[in-house]
Amino acid sequence: MTTVPPPAAELSADEARRIALRAQGFLGAPDRRGGVRGLLRHLGAVQLDTISVLARSHELIPYARLGAVGRRTVEDAYWTPPGTGAAPNPPHAFEYWSHAACILPIEEWPHFAFRRRAYRARPNWYHDLADGAYEAVIKQLRAEGPLTATELGGAKNGGPWWDWSEAKVAVERALMHGEVVCTGRRSWKRVYDLAERAVPGDLLHDDLDDTECLRRLVRLAGRSLGVGTRADLADYHRLKGEQVDAVIADSGLVPVTVEGWAKPAWADPEALASPPRGRHRTTLLSPFDSLIWERARTERIFGFTHRLEAYVPKPKRVYGYFAMPLLSGGRLLGRVDPAREGRTLVAKHVSLDTPKAVLPMAQALREAAEWVGCSDVRVERVDAPELRGPLAEALTAL
Repeated sequence: MTTVPPPAAELSADEARRIALRAQGFLGAPDRRGGVRGLLRHLGAVQLDTISVLARSHELIPYARLGAVGRRTVEDAYWTPPGTGAAPNPPHAFEYWSHAACILPIEEWPHFAFRRRAYRARPNWYHDLADGAYEAVIKQLRAEGPLTATELGGAKNGGPWWDWSEAKVAVERALMHGEVVCTGRRSWKRVYDLAERAVPGDLLHDDLDDTECLRRLVRLAGRSLGVGTRADLADYHRLKGEQVDAVIADSGLVPVTVEGWAKPAWADPEALASPPRGRHRTTLLSPFDSLIWERARTERIFGFTHRLEAYVPKPKRVYGYFAMPLLSGGRLLGRVDPAREGRTLVAKHVSLDTPKAVLPMAQALREAAEWVGCSDVRVERVDAPELRGPLAEALTAL
């Protein structure tokens, strides 16, 4: 680990928490003029996932910060709509491997040159591929334009979900290498196109060396986090700790100490320039929200242990399949495992840390229900039985 210079500032735990909330768009008036695209640029990455309960996670991210943005508006803001003439519309974003599979601002394409080079250095990328299969996919895309894996010849061979067809293996390899890009989805399927055709010419290059790519990504992670440890900065775009060490001194981030944090931290100098003030959001968070991506960071900042249990066997789940933390007043006050039954939002399992969380949970449930077109909210289970009645009363009053 690199030697840390003397701290430029000493932050209280509360200051660090508020800086993190502002950096993630949860403190202060939301930038409605920038909308979803502005939010994407601000966060730098929005994680995608197949799970859809209230909505898919990439829809929940802007909802949590901007309020009831129309779901069609969200999709149109992320993805490039089809062109009406001979020239394609320039993309706003692309999908690539960052923290996980993420939507990224198109301006970040050059920053991932280091990762594309790394994938090219891995010849087989976990799947064998017959001679000529890769070239055939590129030829088909060049001739026919943007296509899904199904349109390229089918995504699967008929076995388990990882039993990809040769066309799917080939186009995914081309995606990792950067010869192909995904700038949209159709019915949740990736739409692939040639990068040379879809990515704007001034961005379509791998000119940045690995060090410069890493420096920029660490700088962007620091801006999106506000303040973070080495592990926090590395986790944002899934870098290695030693990669952060190699560039942190030239990243523009400044070293700080945070009350109660056992390890050194770095902050965005702009985040230190003015005290974080403003209105707090009361909302439900996707388990894939970048505010709570890293479990150790979530525990350190909020004193809240969060774990996605969708992949935990049902008998071993503690909070539920898709438990969504409740954010209110800048604190995480509980969680709810939601479901939808027709026009009813079902709160299958509600956990509240304090009676003061009852009204915020009721508000968050009612707002989420309205956003997804539900007219009723039904509560099934509350961890603290004495809070079930007050929660039901609060929901009725709203």
